[in-house]
Amino acid sequence: MGLLQSLGQSFGLSRGRGDVEGLYGLIVRQGRQPYFYGVCGVPDTVGGRFDMLALHAYIVLRRLKELGGDHRKFSQALHDRMFADLDYNLREMGVGDLRVGRQIKDMATLFYGRISAYDAALAGSASALDDALVRNAYADTVADAAGIARLSAYLKSAIARSQDWTGDDIRRAAIAFPDPTQR
Repeated sequence: MGLLQSLGQSFGLSRGRGDVEGLYGLIVRQGRQPYFYGVCGVPDTVGGRFDMLALHAYIVLRRLKELGGDHRKFSQALHDRMFADLDYNLREMGVGDLRVGRQIKDMATLFYGRISAYDAALAGSASALDDALVRNAYADTVADAAGIARLSAYLKSAIARSQDWTGDDIRRAAIAFPDPTQR
């Protein structure tokens, strides 16, 4: 066992890290569903994929926030895992070391902006969510009204489904997003 792994067990991190890995993998897989790019019309670009990752992370993080209590540390671990993966992917795409930090900071700003926009939109009018999706997920393309409506309906459905998730379900990655093709 390596030193870092040993330290992780000492601080109770090894179990949480495995759980975060499984949950993050689930979020990534859901965000890569071809439906979002083909049927909903989200651009199949780095930006579009970031938006689908952010959207699904938002659903989980929103639920963890609702559950409150001791879920804050797990929420932070999920957030950290997501941004570590974004860092890794930027490096794999050839972004230079000196630029990666700045781009991660920019992505964090974008992510928090999306969280705020989606929270406000869900608390607002029916068209507010569509508008938030246009500004974010469809920022790099001309948005099709039918695609926007489908993505909006999916997000509402996913949030409704998340209300059944317990903190334990989330930690064990024993959650299920709705099948986007079943709209």
